[in-house]
Amino acid sequence: MDIDCLPFKDTGYFSDLICDYIEDKEGLRSFFNRYPNVGNFKDQLEEKSRNYPEENRTVLFEALQRQYEGVAISQKTKDNLIQLKEPITFTITTGHQLNLFSGPLYFLYKIISTINLTIALKKQYPRFNFVPVYWMATEDHDFDEINYFNFRNKKIQWNRDASGPVGRFNTKGLEGIYDTFANELGGGTNAEELKDLFKKAYLGHSTLAGATRYLANELFGSQGLVIVDGDDKSLKRLLVPYVEKDIFDNISFHKVIETIPKLEKLSDSYRIQVNPREINYFYIKDGIRERIVAVKDEFHIKSTDIKFSKEGLLQELEAYPERFSPNVIARPLYQEIILPNLCYIGGGGELAYWLELKASFDAMGVTFPILLPRNSAIVITEKQRQKLDKMNLSVADLFLKRNHFINKKIRKISNIDIDFSPQKKFLKDQFKSMYDIASKTDASFLGAVKAQEVKQLKGLDVLENRLLKAQKRKLKDHVERMTQLQDELFPGQSLQERNLNFSELYLEFGQRLIPMLFKALDPLKLEFVILIAE
Repeated sequence: MDIDCLPFKDTGYFSDLICDYIEDKEGLRSFFNRYPNVGNFKDQLEEKSRNYPEENRTVLFEALQRQYEGVAISQKTKDNLIQLKEPITFTITTGHQLNLFSGPLYFLYKIISTINLTIALKKQYPRFNFVPVYWMATEDHDFDEINYFNFRNKKIQWNRDASGPVGRFNTKGLEGIYDTFANELGGGTNAEELKDLFKKAYLGHSTLAGATRYLANELFGSQGLVIVDGDDKSLKRLLVPYVEKDIFDNISFHKVIETIPKLEKLSDSYRIQVNPREINYFYIKDGIRERIVAVKDEFHIKSTDIKFSKEGLLQELEAYPERFSPNVIARPLYQEIILPNLCYIGGGGELAYWLELKASFDAMGVTFPILLPRNSAIVITEKQRQKLDKMNLSVADLFLKRNHFINKKIRKISNIDIDFSPQKKFLKDQFKSMYDIASKTDASFLGAVKAQEVKQLKGLDVLENRLLKAQKRKLKDHVERMTQLQDELFPGQSLQERNLNFSELYLEFGQRLIPMLFKALDPLKLEFVILIAE
C-alpha cells in the first residue's frame, strides 16, 4: 500500500472557504473557537470541562443504555459507554444522514477520521478518555436525499411515500431493494458478506434508525464507536431552555444574521451554506415534521391546523420536548449540549455552516467545538496504478477538468509541438515596429495596427486549436483509455468518495478495506489522501 497526499486547494474540488480554513487564514479566526491541531485540544478540554454540566452525563448515559437495548456490542463500545459517566471522558463526534446502505463512500471516512482522532488524543493526553461518536440524523425529513445509493453506475433506489422524521420510517419494501442489490453483486465471498450485511441491517430491523445503527455498529463497533440517536425524549429535555431562547427570543436568528455579512465580506467566493429562520425548530407529531412559525401572537405549525398561544407552546414544550426537532442551524447546538464534545468532524459543506454559528453558541453559553475537516481520499487499485504507469499519467493529472486533462496530455505525448507561444511572441515583436511607425502618424492608423495584431493573434489561436483537435483524432485510442480511467476514479467527473458506495471497494478488498483505510487516514494531516492499494 502506497500513500501520497495533495493539498486540498490543489485538487480543485474544495471551496475557497474550506481551503482558507485549513490554511488558518487570519480573517476567519473569529468564526471558530480553536484551530484543529493536537496542542489546541488542551485548552478545549479545560473549557468544555467547565461548561459541561455533570448531570448531563447521567442523562446521556441512561439514554444510551436504552438506545442500545437488544444491540450486540463489542467490549470496547461497552467500555466507552461506561466511561461516558466519568468527568475525564470526552467525545469526538461526526454526523451523517441515514443514507441507504451508508450512501456515499465518505460515510466511512467520517467515522474513521473520528475514531483515529480519539486514538491520537489518547496518546497526547493519556489521563483522559476519548470516545468516538456517530450522531445519526434521524430527525431529517429529506427522504429523497437518502433513499438510494450508487453501485456500478446504477442508482439503487427505495421508492415509497414518506413524511416525518426518517429515523422512524419502517423498513417495509426493502426486500425488493435487497433482491436488486444481490443480483448486481453476483457471487463470491465478498459479495456474500455484503448481501448478509444488507439483509441483517435492513430486513432484520423494523425502522431505518435501527437498521443504520446495526450497519454502523457492524462496521465500526469493534473500534468502540458509540452511536447516538437525538430523537429521544430525555435528551430533548436538556434542550428545552435553548428551544425557548430560539423560539421566543430568536437568539440564533439574530446572531447568525449578524455573522453572515461579516463572513461574506472576507471574500466574494465564500458561499453561505444555510440561512437561519426566526424559529429554527420543527414540530413532530403523528408522522409530520413541520416548521414552527410565529403569526402575530400565535405559533402555527406549517401545513397543518395546529396552533398554540405562547403559554400553550411553553406547556407543550415542557410536557413533550420530544416533539420539538432542531433544524440545521439548531442541531449543532443540541449536539454540544448533550455531549461532552471537543471536536466535530464534517465535510466542507457542513463546516461552512458551522462557521456561521459561533456567535450563536456564545450567546447561548455553550462551548463551540473544534472543527475538523474529515479525511478525503481516492482509492486506486494496483490494476489502475498499472494503467497510470503505462500511459505515463500522474494521479494529480486525473484531478484536472476533462478538457484540460486531455489537452495537457495530448500536448505532452504528441510528436508535433502544439504550443504556438514562440510564433505569438515573434508576431508581437514584429508589430512593435509597426507601433513605432503608427505613433508618428494619426490615431486612426494606430487603431488599424492594433486591430490587425488582434486578428493575427486570434488566427494563431484558431490554428493551434485545430492542430490540437487533429492530434486528438490521431491519438483517439489513447484519449479514450485516459478518459475511461478518469471516469473509473472520478465517476460523474466528481470525487470518488462523493459517488461510490463502499460496497464497490469491498468487492475488491473485502475485510481488508476498513483496516487499510484506518492505516491511511490521518485526521490531523489536513491533506487529500491518495491511497494506492495492492
